[in-house]
Amino acid sequence: MNNLETGNAMLRKFATADEMIRDLADEIVASLGAGVDARGAASFVASGGTTPGPLFDALTERDAPWDRVFVTLSDERWVPPTEDASNEKLIRSRLLRGKASAAHFVPMKTDHAHPRDAEVDVSAAISAMPRPFDVTLLGMGDDGHTASMFPDSDGLDAAFDTHSRLLVRGIHPAKLDGTGERMSLTLRAILDSRLVIILIRGDAKLETYRAALAGDDVHEMPVRAVLKQSVTPVQVYWAP
Repeated sequence: MNNLETGNAMLRKFATADEMIRDLADEIVASLGAGVDARGAASFVASGGTTPGPLFDALTERDAPWDRVFVTLSDERWVPPTEDASNEKLIRSRLLRGKASAAHFVPMKTDHAHPRDAEVDVSAAISAMPRPFDVTLLGMGDDGHTASMFPDSDGLDAAFDTHSRLLVRGIHPAKLDGTGERMSLTLRAILDSRLVIILIRGDAKLETYRAALAGDDVHEMPVRAVLKQSVTPVQVYWAP
């Protein structure tokens, strides 16, 4: 493993995905355990997508005080939780089983017609979790989005507003086809974490990460708002 630090972000490069998953699972379990020891409860923000699946599988086999851990999502597609596109379905099928089945899940999807209609209710539910979050796990798209903060999307400025009390915002991506309406944690919510981890794999994602560090326009690449801040430590886990 190689560690490279740039600003407030540390890039941790692993030779294999298996090595990365083992190390990251150790990191998350230790952070959640420390949170429970210090405050009686801990919180974990989980990411959707395909990359974290093996990590969730590994966590289900780890000993941790799961009955005192609260889990929510970094973002959610506005689809029923029974659909394959649902991040909630991913979490329930890959993380909330085995030893981790005792964890308490706080969903983002509601019965509201649109995510913006649910912002107040979902924000209140997430506000009741132990905060700051002990661990926030994010992904990153090839376009530089993170959570559901997509470049130039409708709702992005509201999600960037760190003065707002709301912890989630409805997002309407510029390219709705294949993406759909989303609910996303705000930048304020993400940075209200003891540790932020961005999990990426492959050369293309590594190039995206480097491009994000090279520029400053957060509307062009929203992940920059997480990488280039000085409030919360960020670790970027990468493997081929």
